[in-house]
Amino acid sequence: MNLSQLMKRGTGMEDIHLHLKNLGFTDLEAKCLHVLAESGTQTGYEIAKQLGVSRSNVYSALQKLAEKGAVLTSHGEPTHYQSVPIEEIGDRVEAELQASIRYVKEHMPKQGAHRSEYFSLEGDTKVLDRIRTELRKAKEEVLCDLWAQEAQLLKEELRKVPAQGVRLLVSAIGDAALPSSVQQFSHKRDATWNERNGRKFTLLIDRKLAIVGTRGGDEPTLAMLTEHPAMVELLLNSFWRDVVIHELQQDMGAKLEDKYGKNFKKIIQKYTVPEGREKDTPSVEGEAASTTDESKTGEGKRKKKK
Repeated sequence: MNLSQLMKRGTGMEDIHLHLKNLGFTDLEAKCLHVLAESGTQTGYEIAKQLGVSRSNVYSALQKLAEKGAVLTSHGEPTHYQSVPIEEIGDRVEAELQASIRYVKEHMPKQGAHRSEYFSLEGDTKVLDRIRTELRKAKEEVLCDLWAQEAQLLKEELRKVPAQGVRLLVSAIGDAALPSSVQQFSHKRDATWNERNGRKFTLLIDRKLAIVGTRGGDEPTLAMLTEHPAMVELLLNSFWRDVVIHELQQDMGAKLEDKYGKNFKKIIQKYTVPEGREKDTPSVEGEAASTTDESKTGEGKRKKKK
């Protein structure tokens, strides 16, 4: 299909110019190609007149197009120009682009540095796109701790991970409804989670790359990436601890709750609740938010007394 046919189908002229520029043509070269595709054989003078551009600039653009093999020129005076079919132009550009990509891949210095620094990303699109990219690059193992909302957004990429021959384990909070090919288990996180702080998520890829972030709530989506051994080991130990707790709850749930309380609250309180404080306190996930609210309330009471 040539550019003239695209115009007849309602494709905007500006859109065509934009995509031609994406193929490496200048703005004026794109306009000249469009005129030739729409009007057929033209002289440089006729093109300049239609575009309202100086003839010298048009002749210069046409010469560049001829050098690129995008237009044909006639012999004689005046010279007439004709656009090469857009299919041929596309094939030529694609071949040149692929050749350049191959050359760069072969000769570009390889990145050998270990990413031990902490790199940050902000924004929903940037964060999710980076996670999708890293999931596609996984070679051996992916460990994920995700809320259902993020699991659903990454559902297609997660589905493909096992197909890559990569082991995938997902600790899902909420009803993630992931494909059966994904090995997942439910995370017994306390329902007192505070929406304002955002949903926490972590991914550990090939026991090498750690991704930690938050999404939702009042703040923008944020993520941190690092290959620092300390962070990798921290996420790995945290994930396996959750796996162990999950198995114990599956096998001995009622007994564990009777002895230790829901979500092992009694054990946590033993080490975190000051002596004399009421025992009916939130679990770890809700305690920080509760403490913050209590401190604010206390400040308010002190101000009123004054």
